[in-house]
Amino acid sequence: QVQLVESGGGLVQAGGSLRLSCAASGRTFSSDAMGWFRQAPGKEREFVAVIRRGAYTYYADSVKGRFTISRDNGKNTMYLQMNSLKPEDTAVYYCAARNTDCIGSSCFRRYNYNYWGQGTQVTVSS
Repeated sequence: QVQLVESGGGLVQAGGSLRLSCAASGRTFSSDAMGWFRQAPGKEREFVAVIRRGAYTYYADSVKGRFTISRDNGKNTMYLQMNSLKPEDTAVYYCAARNTDCIGSSCFRRYNYNYWGQGTQVTVSS
């Protein structure tokens, strides 16, 4: 049974940093795409970042230059380093994984992901 477990969320002041982790179990995803999505109250879940096979990465424009996605295949864990946080980054952050790699726009759509974590709350105060 595949499980994704996020950790590292919390309350931080604007301009601060947080590092989210997503630990996978049940199978390895080293050759498959894994991503981060977020959902703010009253809004749809939106794409944040993805890391593909070969460590290719894509980011939403709203986080580009501030967030960095990475993974440690030996630990089967993915990370999201979030710097220069803004109040508009406040949301529940979800990690997700696919059974395969992704290309282009298929990486950005939540319906293309097969597994999801339970989410971790990130709150950025102004």
